[in-house]
Amino acid sequence: MPIASNFTSILTKDWEINFLQCYPNGYLKYTELCNLFQLTAATHSELGGISFSDMQEHNQAWVLSKMRVEINRLPKWKDTVRVKTWIHSLENSRSTRCLELYIGEEKIVGCETFWAVFNTSTRRPEALALPHEHFEKYPNKAAIAKPLCKINIAQDFDLVNQMVVQLSDLDIVNHANSVKYLEWCFDCMETHQLLNRSLKSFEMNYLKEVSHLDAIEITKNSNLFTIQKEGKTCFALDLEF
Repeated sequence: MPIASNFTSILTKDWEINFLQCYPNGYLKYTELCNLFQLTAATHSELGGISFSDMQEHNQAWVLSKMRVEINRLPKWKDTVRVKTWIHSLENSRSTRCLELYIGEEKIVGCETFWAVFNTSTRRPEALALPHEHFEKYPNKAAIAKPLCKINIAQDFDLVNQMVVQLSDLDIVNHANSVKYLEWCFDCMETHQLLNRSLKSFEMNYLKEVSHLDAIEITKNSNLFTIQKEGKTCFALDLEF
């Protein structure tokens, strides 16, 4: 798809929070917050001609590798929020994208995401085949206070759940959607930890994909979670309260 006439290197998009996106306390689910960020990033990619459809002409797709979210407060049902996004860096097969969520002029959430270009035929990373010079990059414009990092999982974890990946967990790239990993871990927590809105940040590392009918194990050590398949860690989650 050609570059849209209204393309800009920094995109802002408004969303109204609906009841399907909220916890029983009326506040936006953390998983739905991630979905809003991904949908906004996807819109920006479409306007700039590097969307999933564009990339599929070269058997490519963006795959999330790391994500950090820092939260001042959550929006609630019927709030109108504004999401702002820009590309921090993009080179070869890797890209870092920043996102911020506002109510009015108040920034209430910051997010940084690290993406890799993934060949959907070979299931391997490779350099982006599409031009992206029209995207201005903002290497000095950050959305979070603490940079993305590799989560330390060199410690003992306890098994908290076992499950099999279902069709409803899959996305258009034919593997488990990135938000599903977070959802699986949250479902293993005490509900008050999420409903009292004390979660200040969460960071996620995506290490290996999981697919339909894969048997996975969810493990926990304090505020750290991992998801494992066949004894190998596929995902790590670090929560800060």
